[in-house]
Amino acid sequence: MSDHSVAAPARSTISLHKLGVFCGLAAAVWLGSAEAPTKLVNEGFSPFLISMGMVMGAFVARWTLPTLLKGTGFLFADLREKPHLVIWALLAGMLWAVGNTLTIYAVRNVGLAIAFPLWNTNTLVGLAWGCLLFRELRGSRTRDWAKVIGGASAIVLGATVLAVATAQQSNGAGGRAAVGIIAALGAGAMFGTMYIPYRKAYISGVNPLSFVTIFTFGELGTVLLLGWAFYGGVAPLNAELVRARSMLFWPFLGGFCWVIGDLFQQFAAKYIGIGRGIPLSNTNQLWGLAWGALVFGEFAGLTTQGRLLIIAGSIIMIAGAVSISLAEPPPSELENWNAAMRRECSRYSLDAATVAAVVAGDDPLSHRNYRRRWWEILILLAATGIFVWLAVATRPQHLHVNTGWMIVLIAGTIVPLGLCGTLLWKRTRFS
Repeated sequence: MSDHSVAAPARSTISLHKLGVFCGLAAAVWLGSAEAPTKLVNEGFSPFLISMGMVMGAFVARWTLPTLLKGTGFLFADLREKPHLVIWALLAGMLWAVGNTLTIYAVRNVGLAIAFPLWNTNTLVGLAWGCLLFRELRGSRTRDWAKVIGGASAIVLGATVLAVATAQQSNGAGGRAAVGIIAALGAGAMFGTMYIPYRKAYISGVNPLSFVTIFTFGELGTVLLLGWAFYGGVAPLNAELVRARSMLFWPFLGGFCWVIGDLFQQFAAKYIGIGRGIPLSNTNQLWGLAWGALVFGEFAGLTTQGRLLIIAGSIIMIAGAVSISLAEPPPSELENWNAAMRRECSRYSLDAATVAAVVAGDDPLSHRNYRRRWWEILILLAATGIFVWLAVATRPQHLHVNTGWMIVLIAGTIVPLGLCGTLLWKRTRFS
């Protein structure tokens, strides 16, 4: 939503649109960096094991970070007021788990630098759902429609160029390249559909930190079912996890980092909508390309033509995402957003004034003092203990990395966390 609908709290002068844009950019950095551990799939580890490691890291993060930032008292109070959103959060988690598993198949078959922008076609899916279900772009100006439609067309064109580059540079692995492309596009469809529960939650007034806490049960349950089906039962899956313990720290860390990016993405979706926030966060392909090309050397064997195609396709897709994100909603469109919010309030008997305040970044629950509980310390200690336990067992993997570029990209990932986290706290108190 936007400042046009409800008066902003007197905490900061930054507009919600700018805050949403900053959140989208911060999300791009963290979501891009979080995919780097998926390169371990090229070391012979099963995509299910990589995905499960990431989901385990995400599960820990989705409890640890909300507990650290808001406390369990706030989280439980928020969910008690909107219990109907629990099922939607579980559904979103299930869609993410399937999509994340598909991304690892894509990375194994076509590489991180190429798979990344292909699954970012979720921009188109999210944009379509935003228009159809949540009245985004309704009442918008012609030039804004042109920006969005032009941006969407650019994303399709960029994905096509990248697919052609993949086919030309696959060195005879035609079947594998086709599987990788299909897996990446399937992941895009899963991720794009996942944004339906996101947007439904935030126009109903739930806090992103509360939403992701329930979200994680859907993703963990789904990936466990996929793993049990793939390995033929609980015992074989456990045996594989024990054998893979020497590398599980890295996908676990990737999943933890992914949640940080996802939180920023959720705040972007809340404040500027999925039609604008998701394309902006999908500039994470820049970081995917940077990790793939600079750290893992994925472009080393490509011809000049192949490199130019990949670079051109990526630039076209990013330009499309930027075009969409710059289409700031006018008051006439914001009224349609408010209509979608009032529809949710009527359907689930929610107080419209309270929900409007939450949507504008001033959650009334944040003004209450919630006593910290003793078990919150246990949650934080357990998370730290899991990291240490996995780190102790970690062994070097046979992956060639450029250490200098890796340090540069890690530093570039940490800076947006501090800047955007500070902006969110000053403007909304993480509401």
